[in-house]
Amino acid sequence: MVTTLFFMWGFLTSLNDILIPHLKSIFDLTYAKAMLVQFAFFSSYFVFSLPSGKLIDAIGYKKSMVAGLLVMGAGAFLFIPAASAASYPFFLTALIVLAAGMTILQVSANPYVTALGPEKTASSRLNLAQAFNSLGTTVGPKIGGLLILAQAPIAAAVLATYSQTQQQQYKLEQAGSVKIPYMVFALALVALAVVMGLFKLPSIATVESKSEAKDSVWNHSHLLFGVVAIFVYVGAEVSIGSFLINYFNQPDIANLTLQQGATYVTYYWGGAMVGRFIGSVLQQKIRPNTLLGIAAIVAGALVCASMLTYGHVAMWTIIAVGLFNSIMFPTIFALSIEGLGPLTADGSAMLVAAIVGGAIIPLAQGVIADKVGIHHAFFLPVICYLYIAYFGFVGSKHA
Repeated sequence: MVTTLFFMWGFLTSLNDILIPHLKSIFDLTYAKAMLVQFAFFSSYFVFSLPSGKLIDAIGYKKSMVAGLLVMGAGAFLFIPAASAASYPFFLTALIVLAAGMTILQVSANPYVTALGPEKTASSRLNLAQAFNSLGTTVGPKIGGLLILAQAPIAAAVLATYSQTQQQQYKLEQAGSVKIPYMVFALALVALAVVMGLFKLPSIATVESKSEAKDSVWNHSHLLFGVVAIFVYVGAEVSIGSFLINYFNQPDIANLTLQQGATYVTYYWGGAMVGRFIGSVLQQKIRPNTLLGIAAIVAGALVCASMLTYGHVAMWTIIAVGLFNSIMFPTIFALSIEGLGPLTADGSAMLVAAIVGGAIIPLAQGVIADKVGIHHAFFLPVICYLYIAYFGFVGSKHA
C-alpha cells in the first residue's frame, strides 16, 4: 500500500521534466528562468519538511500520508486555473502546493518503510520501495510527453511576428494541454487518499513514540554527512533530468524534437527503476555504503564521458547515469537514519529538507548553461557525485 505512494510522487515529480521545455517554449524563458520550475518545487521540501515532522508527531504516520495526498490533489487542481490564465507565476504556485503535499509523504513514508523490518535490511527494503517511485518516474515522461507535448511549439522568431493578441491566444492553447492530465491526477490523488484512510496499516512503535532521552540529531555525524549527500544527490539527479530534453534537442547531440526527447528521458528514469530492483538484491550481499560509493564514481565518470563527446555517445552515456543513480537516494537515506531510534522522525525531516538541493543545483546549472552552453554545464553534477562517493566510503560510518 505504501509503495503506491512512492509511485505517485515519482510519477508527478518526473512530469517537471516535461513542464520545463513546455513552459520554456510558451513563455520564451531562458534556461535559468525555466529552472524556476524545479526551484519552486524543491524549495517546498525545505520549507515544509520540519512542519511535516511536527504534523507526524501530532497525528501519526497514516493520517499524515492521507493529508499529504489531499494537499497534492489540491496542487494538481491548481494547474487548471494556471493554464486558463496562461500565467507562469501561477504555474509555479501550483507546483509549490503539489510539492508541499509530497513533502509530507516523503517525511512519513521513507522512515516508515525502514522501520517495517530488521534494521540491517532497511536499505534493501527502502530500495525496493523506491523502485516503485522509479516506476512512476519511468512512465511519467512518456505519458506526459504524449499528453502535454503533443503539439509542436512555434519557433520564437516566428512567434515574434505574431500580434500581441495572437501571442496570448497561442500561450492559452499551449498551456491548456496540461488541464486534462492534471485534473485526472488530482482526482486519482483524492481517491488514493480515501483508500489510504480506510486501509489498516501497522503501527510502528519505534517511530511513533517520542524519546525521553537527552539525545540530539546533531550528535550523529553520519546523519549530518547524509543531509549534505541527499542535497547534492537530488541536485545532480534533477539537474540531469531537467536538461535532458533540451540537451537531446541540440543539433550536435541528437537533434531530436521535444516530444522525441521526452521518450528518451523515460530510459534515464527507467534505468533508475531497474537499478533499484537490482540494488535491493545486491545489498543483501554487498555492504550498502560500498555499493553507494562505487555507483557514485561510475555515475560521475559517465557524466564526464557525455561532456567530452558528441552525438549518440554523449546521449547514451548521460542516459546511463540513471542506472547508477538508482540506489543513491534510498541508500543514503537508510544509512543516515541508521541507529537514530526515537530520533528517526526528526532525522527524516532533516533529510527531506535537504531535497532542496533539487531547487538550488539545477538553477545554478541553468545559469551556467546560459553562459557556457548546455553541453559543458554538466560539470556541476560531477562534483556532486564525488561527494556522494566520499559519503559512501567514509562519511556514512558511525562516529
